[in-house]
Amino acid sequence: MTGAGVSAASGVPTFRGPGGLWRSFRPEDLATPEAFRRDPRLVWEWYAWRRGLIAACVPNAAHDVIAAWSARPGFTLVTQNVDGLHERAGTRDVIRYHGSIWRLSCPGCREEWEDLRVPLDPLPRCPSCAGLARPAVVWFGEGIDPAIAARATAATACDVFLSVGTSSVVYPAAGLVDLARRHGAFTVEINPETTGSHVDAALAMPAEVALPAIAAVDPATR
Repeated sequence: MTGAGVSAASGVPTFRGPGGLWRSFRPEDLATPEAFRRDPRLVWEWYAWRRGLIAACVPNAAHDVIAAWSARPGFTLVTQNVDGLHERAGTRDVIRYHGSIWRLSCPGCREEWEDLRVPLDPLPRCPSCAGLARPAVVWFGEGIDPAIAARATAATACDVFLSVGTSSVVYPAAGLVDLARRHGAFTVEINPETTGSHVDAALAMPAEVALPAIAAVDPATR
């Protein structure tokens, strides 16, 4: 499972930390259904800014290692990131736990589509019903898509579970590592700062350093 720390070395600002504020707003102030109903233009302005930053980023060494691992049988990636960098690195069958910033959805007719344009229209509309579109991401206070949640939960029945670059404070994603441990998996946290999660091993290292180091000693890569 990966979080924002995996993309930090690519220049994608994290929600929590020095880059976590935008114009004095916290993400929790903007990434909510209530904020969108109150001021959709402000919310879309924030997402347009994020899309512009992400479009200029490229996958880093952590993304590349994960992409290589994804070619192996039995590997599953669950990502909390919405930036699409795992896919751009070539990772197969990504489970997008919180959706994608590059997809839009229509609350009215429930259509969903990809839109890679930068810049995007200030207030994008649904191509089918012309209703106001929203980012196809999971906002604070919203539930995870049941099908996505089921796939992520199934992936915790594994031998080894890596929690990489995540603050381990956003649930239900943060509970996946505990579920894997209860299933008997060897659990590892890779994060510059330890989060207090109950894991079997913790590596206080950035993802772009730790994952290539692990890959270098992996017998399957020799």
